[in-house]
Amino acid sequence: MKLRVLGLVGLGLALCLPQLASGEEAVLHVSPGTGDISTLDPHRASATQDVALVSWIYNGLVRFKPGSADPKDLESDLAERWEVSPDGKIWTFYLRKDVKFHGDWGSLNADDVVYSLQRAMDPGRSTFSSDFAAVDNVQKLDDLTVRITLKYPDINFLARVSNYHGGNIVSRRAVEELGDKFGSRPIGTGPFAFVEQATQQYVKLAANPNYFRGKPKIDEIMARVIPSDSARELALTSGELDLIAGKREQRWVDSAHRRAGFNVDIFRPGEYRLLHINQSMPPLDDIRVRRAIAAAINVDDLVRYVGKNVGPRGCSVVPSGYLGEDCSVRYTFDLAKAKALLAEAGHPDGVTIKAIVSNISAQQPIMEIIQAQLAKAGIRLEMQVVDHPTYQAQIRKDLSGVVFYGAARFPIADTYLSEFFHSRAIVGTPTAATNFSHCAVADREIEQARTAADPETQLALWKEAQRKIMDAVCAIPLFELRQVWAHSDRLNFGYELNGALNLAPPITELTTLKAH
Repeated sequence: MKLRVLGLVGLGLALCLPQLASGEEAVLHVSPGTGDISTLDPHRASATQDVALVSWIYNGLVRFKPGSADPKDLESDLAERWEVSPDGKIWTFYLRKDVKFHGDWGSLNADDVVYSLQRAMDPGRSTFSSDFAAVDNVQKLDDLTVRITLKYPDINFLARVSNYHGGNIVSRRAVEELGDKFGSRPIGTGPFAFVEQATQQYVKLAANPNYFRGKPKIDEIMARVIPSDSARELALTSGELDLIAGKREQRWVDSAHRRAGFNVDIFRPGEYRLLHINQSMPPLDDIRVRRAIAAAINVDDLVRYVGKNVGPRGCSVVPSGYLGEDCSVRYTFDLAKAKALLAEAGHPDGVTIKAIVSNISAQQPIMEIIQAQLAKAGIRLEMQVVDHPTYQAQIRKDLSGVVFYGAARFPIADTYLSEFFHSRAIVGTPTAATNFSHCAVADREIEQARTAADPETQLALWKEAQRKIMDAVCAIPLFELRQVWAHSDRLNFGYELNGALNLAPPITELTTLKAH
C-alpha cells in the first residue's frame, strides 16, 4: 500500500502501465460514498457526492489545473484567452472554436455562456448567486466573445468563472427544453457525458468522444451508491471498485496503510467543520446559552479523535488558510463557565436541544462526542440520526437546533461569510444558502468588503465581520476535515494530486486504468 498525502501520486507510473487488450473497455468503478446523487445541475449541486460527478461533466471559462486547488494554477478552459481592463471591471473572454456539447445538443457559443452566468447569478435558479454579487452585466459581443462588466473590482472574479459551482457552463437549449429534468439529464462539455441513473444504485457516465482536449482513455465511469464505509473498503480490496471516498479518520488511514492494494490520497481543501447554533429556536436565542455551548465543547478532543493529519483544528468561522481568516476572537473550553452561564440564563438544571444528525462516518461519531461533552455541562443534546439525504433536506427546513456542517469553498473569506453568515443566506428564505444560525450581525462588513478600495481595508472589514460573528456565537469553529480517498493499483490519475476544489480526484482525458 502506498500512502499519498498532499500530492505524492507519481506521474511516472503512467509510463509502465500494461495496456488493456484490444477491444476491452476501460471502465472506472467508483463510489463517492454518502448517499444518492440528488442533482447534477451544476448551479444547484452542493452535496459532496453531487459536486464530484458535476466536475467530470462540465467545464468553466477557466479551470483549476487538475490536481490543484490553488488559485495561482487557474488556466484556460472553455475560454482560450481573456483580457481585463486596467480598472479591473471589464473582463473579455474569447471562447474556443468547435467545442461540442454532449450528444446532439450542438456547439458551445457565447449565448450559452451568457445564459449560464445569468442563471448562476439568479437566486431563483442558483445556489451560488451570492458569488456573482459583483457582476453588473454579461454581454455577447459575437458568437465566440463574451464581455462581463463588474460593479467593482473583484480579486476573486476569475475563480468565480472557473469549473466550480456557478462557474460551470450549461447548454442553454438543453436547460430550456428539459426544464426541471435537467438536473437528472445533465448536458455539459466535459470529458464525460451522462448516460443513466438508477436511484440509490448508480450513475453511469461515458467518455465524450468529441471532448476538445481529446477523447478520454477511460471509456466509462460507473459511480455506485455505497453509503457503508466497510462495504466500499471491501469492494476496493476485492477489485470491484477502483476509487472510493475513504473514511476521514486517522485510524482509518493508518489501517488502510496496512492493506495491500490501497493507495490513500489526503488532499485539500478540507471541508471546514462548524457547529452552527440556530438563534431562532429557544433557548438558543439567549446568547448566554450559546456561550455555554461554546465553553462546553473541547475541540482538542475532537481533533485527537479525527487525527491531526486528517482534521487539523480551526480557530475562526472562516476556514484555516483562507485569505482574510482572522483568529482574534477564540472560544476556550471551560466547563465551570458553561454551567455558570446556564445558571445565569435561568437554566440551573440544564437545557435540552434537538439536532438532526447524519449517519455518515464523517458526522455521527463526532456528534456523539459533542453530545457527551455537552452533557457534562447539563446540556442535553437529543439527536435524531437520519440518512445523509434526509439530513441535507431537514437542516434546510430549519428543523435543527444545532447543525454540524462542513463545506469547502473558494479560499477567500467572502465566500464563507456570504454563504453561511449573511442574512440573505438564511435557510427557509427566498435567497437561502447555508446560514443555519440565522446570523445577521455582520451584513454591513461583508457587503462593504466586496467593494473595498484596497486589500488592507478589505482585510479589516473581514476581521470585523469575524469578530461580530464570533461575539454573537453564531457558530463554533471545530476543524478542517481534509479529503480522504483511496484508489487501486490499476488507476493512475495522470497528474499529481495536491488538491481538488470539487472534493474528488478529477478524472480527465489523461486518467488511465491498467488491465486486471
